[in-house]
Amino acid sequence: MKDRSQNRFVCLVSDRRERAERLAHGIDLVLPCRVIEPNAPLPTGQPVAFVIDIAADRAEADGGIWIERLAGLIRARAIPCLYLARGNTAQDAAASRLFGAPVVIDPHGSAGIVPTLRRLVEATQGAPPSREAGPSERSPGATAPQARVGAATRLVTRLFDNAAAGRPPSVEEVEAGTTIVLDTVSEIGIRAWLDLVWRHDIQVYQHSLSVAGFAAAFAGQLGFSYADRRRLARAALLHDVGKALIPLAILNKPGALTPDEMRIMRAHAALGADLLAREAAFGPEILDVVRYHHERLDGSGYPEGLTAARIGDLVRLVAICDVHSALTERRVYRAPMTHAEAFAVMEAQAGQLDPDLLRAYRPVVARAAGVETGQPARQIDPC
Repeated sequence: MKDRSQNRFVCLVSDRRERAERLAHGIDLVLPCRVIEPNAPLPTGQPVAFVIDIAADRAEADGGIWIERLAGLIRARAIPCLYLARGNTAQDAAASRLFGAPVVIDPHGSAGIVPTLRRLVEATQGAPPSREAGPSERSPGATAPQARVGAATRLVTRLFDNAAAGRPPSVEEVEAGTTIVLDTVSEIGIRAWLDLVWRHDIQVYQHSLSVAGFAAAFAGQLGFSYADRRRLARAALLHDVGKALIPLAILNKPGALTPDEMRIMRAHAALGADLLAREAAFGPEILDVVRYHHERLDGSGYPEGLTAARIGDLVRLVAICDVHSALTERRVYRAPMTHAEAFAVMEAQAGQLDPDLLRAYRPVVARAAGVETGQPARQIDPC
């Protein structure tokens, strides 16, 4: 018998086709999603939630009967509903009443559409149906975490492709990627996350995903709220987006960079921050992480040689995760360090990295390492 849960999905109703495609792609990485336009046949199956992205005054224009029918269905079945505000307070309030007092969210705000939707579904129906890769996307025997890491890798690949073309990342895809990182690291732990990430042989994308994984684990270790865990993991996921604008010949050079090449490489921090600044949804804290994650407390970092007083907490947290990841990754010009080696190097850099945060980070290193014997540390300055 066919599993009826396969018919469970999120239904996105939108009168903005281009935006709907981007939003649906982000939702679909976490929850199955179908998109319909006003006046289209209502979907069959079992929607676990509706996301409404239509102007509230459509009920008074053409399609009003259809929208009232949809609203009646949502109210009658008590289906969770998320309405994306259009910025008109009166109309947004009217939509809230029409659709049975759904959750109303600013799509450009900090709450995040995908995590808000997921929490809404969990609060009313328990765990939502997981979005796993389809048969054409999934390797034989792949587990749900493997499928999610594969989805995250494809997502980060698109983020970098967009950046290389001079386009800021899709907010919806960043949001979906952040959810994947947080959920999967919480489920399987940082060690297993790293093992899965490193099965995908795309170095710069692996680095973004491993740093985000370390950040998710670190946030959990520090007891952060869900919102703060998301903020840290999102910043970590985006921290190196400027590398999409660095020539591959420099990015993948199997040896030491010349002074001119190093200057170009170091430009990635400012390039990434400037790119993200084009999208208002990426706030100042995220931009600071992207621009300043190579700054060091003693002023020895770049691009501006900031000292401790000017380096924020989110930057300090991501810097630790970034250095740990860089030291333990395979690189074309050197073998990876063990986690014990890397932490010894990081402790020796306590004047550059926040020493209190380093002490708090030690359990994350232990979980990443499993059972590992420390070896003599080698000093490497990761770029």
